[in-house]
Amino acid sequence: MTTIILQGPNLNSDKANAIVQRTGGSLAKHTHHYKISGANNISTKQLAALRKIADFDINRLPDGFDPAQVKLLITDMDSTFISIECIDEIADFANLKPQVAAITESTMRGEIGFETSLTKRVALLTNLDNSALQKVYDERLTLNPGVDLMLATLRAKGIKIALVSGGFTFFTSRLKERCQLDYAHANVLEERDGKLTGKVIGSIVGAEAKETFLRKICAELGIGLNQAIAMGDGANDLKMMKPAGLSIAYHAKPAVQAQADIAFNYCGLDGMLGVLDCE
Repeated sequence: MTTIILQGPNLNSDKANAIVQRTGGSLAKHTHHYKISGANNISTKQLAALRKIADFDINRLPDGFDPAQVKLLITDMDSTFISIECIDEIADFANLKPQVAAITESTMRGEIGFETSLTKRVALLTNLDNSALQKVYDERLTLNPGVDLMLATLRAKGIKIALVSGGFTFFTSRLKERCQLDYAHANVLEERDGKLTGKVIGSIVGAEAKETFLRKICAELGIGLNQAIAMGDGANDLKMMKPAGLSIAYHAKPAVQAQADIAFNYCGLDGMLGVLDCE
């Protein structure tokens, strides 16, 4: 039988009951979500049909996924943990935001290889004053809704938290300290004489590097990949998401939603409480 999680700001008991009438099973109300236990084995096509008529998230947990066994959350940064794409906002200070944002969007849809895309976008920032990075962090970077509740819940359960990004260490290092995260990994922007050179130092953190980082942390913690949750929004997150015990598409591109185990489209990061079956 199947477990289905319903959540989102528009959800109420009437809407939850309407879903359980279609899926079967028993409905239980929790503080942040509704849980349908023992639902019929609905197909992906049936699930998609339910989602079309709902203004809240409907997710089917994979068979064998045990919330009590989760020991790690690894999450993308831009447009997942935070609300912006940092490189687009940096480019705005060079009056190049539309050009860079267009490349970013195409990359997240999987139309351009990430390494090629990042090289091209960073090159456009050549000679930009590095003070733009601090301005982006101070004036434009905001955490996505529900992050504080998600982090508090994960810490209470002893779940480690890793931030991994195709973006830059300038932001991940500050967020790691600010949010008391356990791990962070990203690209290093090269600077010279207070200006960006248009290059990154070392290998680019792309799709393969994100997956490698996940595997490295699991090995370090002595846990199985099935004890990790991986969350992202773009095509460069898919390799990291595939081997994890649970993959979450966060307000993601269609290609990512199609391959993820579950999708958050209405709820914020506090949707993690439903996934972990918290009261």
